[in-house]
Amino acid sequence: MPKIISVCPLDGYCLEVVFEDGIKGVVALHDRLFGPVFEPLRDASKFRQVFIDDFGAIAWPNGADLAPDAIHGRLRAAAAH
Repeated sequence: MPKIISVCPLDGYCLEVVFEDGIKGVVALHDRLFGPVFEPLRDASKFRQVFIDDFGAIAWPNGADLAPDAIHGRLRAAAAH
């Protein structure tokens, strides 16, 4: 699985993600921020604290994370269209 080399928060609860294999794009999360771990990220200042953790996942200090393989698959599919 290619590694995430960059993640950047954008307005509207979106993330710009770049993988080492050149796959890149914007992932919209505004409709996915629900549940006890993700709801706190509706606070824009907390959402902007995103980083890449030691396992290569997109993560936030409160313990929320996103699997890189799922993100890669979404961006690869979007690039194919």
